Amino acid sequence: MAGSGTAHLRPAGALLRAEHLEVAFGPKKRRVQAVSDVSIDVAPGETLGLVGESGCGKSTTGRALAQVHRPDAGHVVFDGQDLTTLRGEELLTARTKVQMVFQDPISSLNPRRGVLDAVVEPLSIWGIGTKAERVERARAMLEAVGVDPDHAGARRPIEFSGGQCQRISIARALMLEPRLLICDEPVSALDVSVQAQILNLLEDLKAQRGLTMVFIAHDLAVVKNISDRVAVMYLGKLCEVATPETLYREPAHHYSAALLASIPEPDPEAAAVGTEPVRGELPSPIDPPSGCRFRTRCPRAEDRCAAEEPQMQMVGPGHYVACHFPLPRPAGAQAASPPAGAALDVGAVPEPGAD
Repeated sequence: MAGSGTAHLRPAGALLRAEHLEVAFGPKKRRVQAVSDVSIDVAPGETLGLVGESGCGKSTTGRALAQVHRPDAGHVVFDGQDLTTLRGEELLTARTKVQMVFQDPISSLNPRRGVLDAVVEPLSIWGIGTKAERVERARAMLEAVGVDPDHAGARRPIEFSGGQCQRISIARALMLEPRLLICDEPVSALDVSVQAQILNLLEDLKAQRGLTMVFIAHDLAVVKNISDRVAVMYLGKLCEVATPETLYREPAHHYSAALLASIPEPDPEAAAVGTEPVRGELPSPIDPPSGCRFRTRCPRAEDRCAAEEPQMQMVGPGHYVACHFPLPRPAGAQAASPPAGAALDVGAVPEPGAD
């Protein structure tokens, strides 16, 4: 169930660490609570998948991490520097190492600029290199993402497909050599065959350039294939954090299980698999339910869920859930054990790949 807490945060070594993020929009009496007390961390070289249904706040969380939307509360510490305390030139300089790839690849590019100019622009803004050097670097980056600069350089975004525009957007985002790339549903607007190409491209670029990524999506199959760690969101809150293998094999949150059960099965003869169906409509973020925000749709909700907000708790190695009544772990699953000297409610997860 949707709750709060920081038990899932690792004690040290994160490139990005956000604590108690809050983002709201609108006038005082009708404030939309888009992000409410969300805490995440991402280790160097890791890909964190942020997943949930439309309207859960995952895109707003990504924009808050990059300071595109300044959070109303909380802290975003990137490489030891708190971005929420920076202003003006200091913030602009720090953000060169945190770049975003947006959901709509065509509208994210300036329709009046040629492709080569769009990719050169970040270097021009920061005055990096001579004009010839900037053009040469832009041409090399376009080639790296699979776009022919001779053929595409002078053309405008409207002349390209969505997949080609997304490759160009990725090239532009990488021009300042960022350490962190935040991908906001970068393949949701693309055909399935093109999705696979973009995902493979991101994986290759991550390995070649030592990138750390936050990958935002509503497609759990996509998130499983690209992520080292997955965080599930519901109505502005975190529900569950685990490795992809653990989350898909043994979800502990009723909402996570419902999301997994909703994945289409291409075999018409396959038996239906899943938990009890999620009932009701998504509550309004203007007036979210008390206690657990998922309780109005949860098949396991009890009085405690309305009175008390659940906190993140460890249910297995590297597996955390915010729920008063988590789903039982399968027989034979490894029990949770906090590290030596650490309390259970503030346990640390192992380093990426240690599972």
